[in-house]
Amino acid sequence: MGDAMKVVLAGGTGFLGQALASYLTQCGYEVCILTRGHARIRDSIRYVHWNGRSLTGWEDELEGAYAIVNFAGKSVNCLYTKKNKREIITSRIDSVQVIDRAVLQLSVKPKVIVQAGSLAIFGNTAQVCDEHAAHGEGFSVQVCEMWEEAFFFKPIPEVRKVMLRIGFALGRDGGALEPLMKLVRYGAGGTIGSGQQYISWLHMDDLNGMFRYAIENDNAEGIYNATGVAPVTNKHFMATLRSVMGRGWQLPAPSPLVRIGAYVIMRADPELALSGRNCLPARFVKEGFPFKHTELDRALTDIVKESR
Repeated sequence: MGDAMKVVLAGGTGFLGQALASYLTQCGYEVCILTRGHARIRDSIRYVHWNGRSLTGWEDELEGAYAIVNFAGKSVNCLYTKKNKREIITSRIDSVQVIDRAVLQLSVKPKVIVQAGSLAIFGNTAQVCDEHAAHGEGFSVQVCEMWEEAFFFKPIPEVRKVMLRIGFALGRDGGALEPLMKLVRYGAGGTIGSGQQYISWLHMDDLNGMFRYAIENDNAEGIYNATGVAPVTNKHFMATLRSVMGRGWQLPAPSPLVRIGAYVIMRADPELALSGRNCLPARFVKEGFPFKHTELDRALTDIVKESR
C-alpha cells in the first residue's frame, strides 16, 4: 500500500471497534483510536483522548486521514431510565456533530466518514426489511432516526458519508454472542421468549469487510444494511448454537422470566432479547459484496472452535 493510509476510529475501544482496528492494521492501514480513556500506544495503534463533544486538540489527528469511522455512543445494554435514554441520544448526536465540525476545518479532508448505526431502526418485525423498509416504533427506533438525520444533515463537499446499519455481529471473545454461549454452557440456552423474534446475524469477518468496502469503494455512499443474507428466528439460532457447542435440548426462557432476569440481574432493557428484525443486506448483495459466511452453523462453528 506504500505509505500507510490512516483511518481514525472514534470511540473504537468496544468490541466492534477493536475488531476493526486489528483488521485494518493487518490490511496495512495506520489506525488511530479516539477514546475517552488515557492516551497510549498499544499493538502499534495510537489512542488519543477526546470527549466526544468538543474540539480539544484531537481533531489534529484527522488532518490527512483517509477515513473516519465513528463508533461513539453510550451502550444500549442498560436500563432505559430517563438519564440513560438522554445519554444514549446525546452521546450519538454530539459525536456526529463534532466530527462534522472538525472535518469542515481541515485543510486535507478524509475521503469518507463511515458511521456505525443499527438495524434497530426497523423495530420489532418479522417482515423482510431492506434499506427502504418502513421504520418501526419505540425508543430505539427514535434514537436511530435522530442519529441518521444528524449524520446526513450536513453534507461535506468531496467527503462521502456511509451509514452501516449493523446487525447481530458474531465474533470471538466478546460481543453479543458471548452471553448466549455462556447460557448454553450452563444449561440455560433454550429458546428466549416466543423464539419467533428474528436475529439478523453476520460474522465479524463480513462486517470488517463491509467497513473496508465502505472505506475503499468510491461509489459507496448513503445507507447500507450491514447484516448477513440468512436471518433466522431466535429458536433456530439457539438450537444451532447448542448443536455447534455439542449440547442437546435446554429449558426455554419464557418472556416473563426474561423480563425479570433483564431488570434484576442484567440491568438491561428486556426488549433487547425479546424483540428482533428480519433484515437483508440488499445494497451489498446488489453491489456484489463477497460474503464469506452465509450459513449460520458454519459461521458459529468457525467462532466456537476458536473460543474453546
